[in-house]
Amino acid sequence: MGVERAVTRWYLQHQSILNEIAALEAKLAQVQTERQKPDNTTEQVDIEQQLTSAQTRLRTLGPCPKPMMG
Repeated sequence: MGVERAVTRWYLQHQSILNEIAALEAKLAQVQTERQKPDNTTEQVDIEQQLTSAQTRLRTLGPCPKPMMG
């Protein structure tokens, strides 16, 4: 049962990070389309830093500890 718990925890963390990355990418695309505003640059840099941080967390999470099926 310990392995199942570890896989479930990994899956939830993985999905959470993927959802965060998708939201940040959507927000970044929206900010890039609104390039006219002068204060957009700092907001864009902040979003890019958050996106880089989330991608790093996804890489450090690594692969699933054990395949879900089989």
